[in-house]
Amino acid sequence: MKCFSRYLPYIFRPPNTILSSSCHTEADIISAVEFNHTGELLATGDKGGRVVIFQREQESKNQVHRRGEYNVYSTFQSHEPEFDYLKSLEIEEKINKIRWLPQQNAAYFLLSTNDKTVKLWKVSERDKRPEGYNLKDEEGRLRDPATITTLRVPVLRPMDLMVEATPRRVFANAHTYHINSISVNSDYETYMSADDLRINLWNFEITNQSFNIVDIKPANMEELTEVITAAEFHPHHCNTFVYSSSKGTIRLCDMRASALCDRHTKFFEEPEDPSNRSFFSEIISSISDVKFSHSGRYIMTRDYLTVKVWDLNMENRPIETYQVHDYLRSKLCSLYENDCIFDKFECVWNGSDSVIMTGSYNNFFRMFDRNTKRDVTLEASRENSKPRAILKPRKVCVGGKRRKDEISVDSLDFSKKILHTAWHPSENIIAVAATNNLYIFQDKVN
Repeated sequence: MKCFSRYLPYIFRPPNTILSSSCHTEADIISAVEFNHTGELLATGDKGGRVVIFQREQESKNQVHRRGEYNVYSTFQSHEPEFDYLKSLEIEEKINKIRWLPQQNAAYFLLSTNDKTVKLWKVSERDKRPEGYNLKDEEGRLRDPATITTLRVPVLRPMDLMVEATPRRVFANAHTYHINSISVNSDYETYMSADDLRINLWNFEITNQSFNIVDIKPANMEELTEVITAAEFHPHHCNTFVYSSSKGTIRLCDMRASALCDRHTKFFEEPEDPSNRSFFSEIISSISDVKFSHSGRYIMTRDYLTVKVWDLNMENRPIETYQVHDYLRSKLCSLYENDCIFDKFECVWNGSDSVIMTGSYNNFFRMFDRNTKRDVTLEASRENSKPRAILKPRKVCVGGKRRKDEISVDSLDFSKKILHTAWHPSENIIAVAATNNLYIFQDKVN
């Protein structure tokens, strides 16, 4: 298992917040984290509808060790709070997901979504400004044509670098229920958005029309037994996608089979052990995240207590199951009472699909090495995250005598949780969102 050190000398806090982590507002809580395809940019979204983009510093001859630092590149307000007057419902500005598009030119493009509306943003740089207009003066005011006696050729003058974020497309009015997933297709012409009961397919050039490709809404809502929890396109095959459900099942669909993919191509489900059946079984089996491996051969799913890896060629059971925090089984009753049992944890692959990372409580996050079968628990906190310090593995004591370095399961802080994580596409650099703080760690460099 890789040894991660606290690489960057800062803890991210959104703009206009109090520095003390105990005094943050609800709007400052990070709700999405995503590296772009090169790993040079890292985007975060928060409950206040803001997107903050970090850019990786280039290595200099004088400060070689600074390669890997991420500094704020751009900040913009992606979504504003809205009100649906027909349904008398408030629409939160919270950013649910961020997805980058591959870079095609000097500009960057990303998708961001709240509960109802997906937006395509263009992020570009400007370091020159035009001067010498004929019909406008230097302050931009229109000139009287009668005063124009000569024609001037406009020129470009250098200016301080400015990073601009502009909305290029707004995809709205297509979801009755809350959007939980967006996924860019490998053809880079389309993407899909999923809510509790439907999945829609969009073309990036068309904002007023989408195609409904999955609809699990029953004729009678009283017969509703499950909802869609996550969805993602295959990384290489533009016709294939998966979606997970609150019943702990995964469906693989092929858009070549039919326009409406209500009939799945493959159905992944692990038989339940009757001896483990309890009141909480259905709740903790609900899948909160589903991710294809970079190779496209495997699917990873996260439920409340475990991470599972499925082979696309084997539907009856996962090939790997990793216990994230099995010590919480005895605490399910109290977790149900404080609503923590409904927390939705995400999971990510490393660049080579050999290591899995996911979050837990007490600002702990877990890593599982698929090759060595070793695992480690690390903590993202301001107290133990001095710059370039090596993170020490943490252990949770379930009962009996507690060792010096262990923490009792009764001492865990369930208000501190890591729901959102991201892994650099090619290097061992990880981003971990802990409430309103963003921690970036890098593999120890000898």
